[in-house]
Amino acid sequence: MAARAADSPTVVLAGASGLIGRALLDVLLASGRRERIAVLARRPLAGGRSDPRLSVRTGELVALAAETPDVRDVYIALGTTIKVAGSEAAFRAVDFDLVVGVARAARSAGARRLAVVSALGASARSSIFYNRVKGEAEDALKTLGYESLVIAQPSLLLGDRAALGQPTRSGELFAARFVAPVMSWIPAAVRPIAATTVARAMVAALEQSAPGTRVLSSAEMQRIGR
Repeated sequence: MAARAADSPTVVLAGASGLIGRALLDVLLASGRRERIAVLARRPLAGGRSDPRLSVRTGELVALAAETPDVRDVYIALGTTIKVAGSEAAFRAVDFDLVVGVARAARSAGARRLAVVSALGASARSSIFYNRVKGEAEDALKTLGYESLVIAQPSLLLGDRAALGQPTRSGELFAARFVAPVMSWIPAAVRPIAATTVARAMVAALEQSAPGTRVLSSAEMQRIGR
């Protein structure tokens, strides 16, 4: 007999208002899964969704993660840019402090598996501030004790940020307009990738995950996220 939603574990999603986060929500809702899906957000999501498995909890994200009961899987798609954040410190507050804080709180609440969006080139030893912060966040997440950790490192993203009420990013706009016609000539490791492909790959990888850490390159996400 199928389990009732109330008896099923909870999947937590933080960052559902963003490009990959919204795609993750779509994938999770479309998958036919029985788990409850708890979206953690700082404000209500635009475009209401009606699904008995879905709840949207608004407030301070770390506190919400700590208070979520029966959590098993966590998806984190939080992130900004230095331009949007306004400073390197404000960028780090989101892409390191908030990402790691939510992951730590969810782990304390009982979560066992985590999938997180990072970036191509992430390395704690990078001379590029953006990549260094992403790499430092990855290293911190590896210390939290998750049974399985999936780290997605996409290249430039393809998707409609304007439809989500977000500012466009120049690199992504360039990729959409000028790179797409020659996409097949670009090495898979650095080829721009659709946010929906990243989302599908993250869900598939976490559901098939073995204990330990798995890093998804853009090439691998292209393969498993079709």
